[in-house]
Amino acid sequence: MSPPKRLEPGSQYEALDRDGDGEVSDAEIALHAKVQELQLQAERSEAQRTMCWFALLGLLLYPAGVIGSDLLGLDQAAEILGSMASIYMVSVAGIISVFFGSQAIVHKNGNGK
Repeated sequence: MSPPKRLEPGSQYEALDRDGDGEVSDAEIALHAKVQELQLQAERSEAQRTMCWFALLGLLLYPAGVIGSDLLGLDQAAEILGSMASIYMVSVAGIISVFFGSQAIVHKNGNGK
């Protein structure tokens, strides 16, 4: 049986060598993969949270846009925004409700710690 391969100095795989013995074991590779998976999951969760906040902000500011257009005398803009409001509000409310629903399911199943 051949001896295990050792890392070259400055190797791109040095970060995988958790115990510093110069060899990368299967356990160290598995640990690295799990850490990467958790980092990606955290980034995805943060991106979804940011998207939800922007959607909520838009949902709250949309009526202000309609009122502001009307106050500035932009009657056609206010009419167009008002006619789009029903579709916009339902769509954004759907995005927000799906986000909160998915978060509730994830936390209920014990996957979101």
